[in-house]
Amino acid sequence: MKLKYGTRGSKLALHQTRYAIGILKKASKETEFEEVIIKTLGDKVTGLPLFKVGGQGLFIKEIEQALLEKRIDIAVHSLKDVPSKVADGLTIVAVGCQEDPRDCFISKKYKSFEEMPVEAVIGTSSLRRRSQLSVLKPKAKFSDFRGNLDTRLKKLENGEVDAIILAAAGISRFGWQEKITHYFRIDDLTPAAGQGLLAIECRKEDADKLKPILAEFIDENAMLRCRAERTFLEILQGGCQTPMAIYAEVSKEDLILHSFIGSPDGADTIRNLHIGNKNKPEELGKEAAEAILEMGGERLLKGEN
Repeated sequence: MKLKYGTRGSKLALHQTRYAIGILKKASKETEFEEVIIKTLGDKVTGLPLFKVGGQGLFIKEIEQALLEKRIDIAVHSLKDVPSKVADGLTIVAVGCQEDPRDCFISKKYKSFEEMPVEAVIGTSSLRRRSQLSVLKPKAKFSDFRGNLDTRLKKLENGEVDAIILAAAGISRFGWQEKITHYFRIDDLTPAAGQGLLAIECRKEDADKLKPILAEFIDENAMLRCRAERTFLEILQGGCQTPMAIYAEVSKEDLILHSFIGSPDGADTIRNLHIGNKNKPEELGKEAAEAILEMGGERLLKGEN
């Protein structure tokens, strides 16, 4: 069997994808794999922060189209880039490669975000991060900041900003943990749904025949996280204009769902902790979303803060 796999062409995307495909190659030595690099809208529009570009699926839409047109057979994504609903006819068939889900702070001047003076500038275009960080430091200054991992680290090195905030997973996958100055607590800066996880997407019609090849890639705890967190997102139906976050912590018997929704400026925020049986991830994701709505989340989704 020959499988064509689609991926974005950034250094991090290629690194992650090739790592995932390496697992599949070991598990299925008789399968031939061919790489197809696809440029997405999120890769093309680099001059604006994502929330100004608008829409969901900025990093996967063109890849999904390639799947539907059968130009590729599977796609490897960072799960946090995948909208709560994938294109009709497609499915997330496997989730694995768990890495540190936390956000991290990188600076040459300061040991942590809390230590930064108000005049210092932090580079991030993420509304999710800005909203939560504004709670920790209400007068924090932010600079719209995009680009691949190397670009952002170089901008920091050049002094364009005083610090940057990134997903620790990307830094860890390259083995660059020594660059990290400080890790944020989950309850201070709750991650995006799926942060730190890789996902494999395919056509629904091919899912059953691919599962034996993907078995070694699948991490059951990662799948639990995926199911709970994406159910939460699907119910809230939030786009990139509404800062929200969800992380499902897997314990021995429970899932502990850390959830957040807020206004972009952090002036109005809601946090919740929801705990339940880990064997019911979709049910827990639904309950967590409903709890956030009951606490006032609906007004934030409507921009009524």
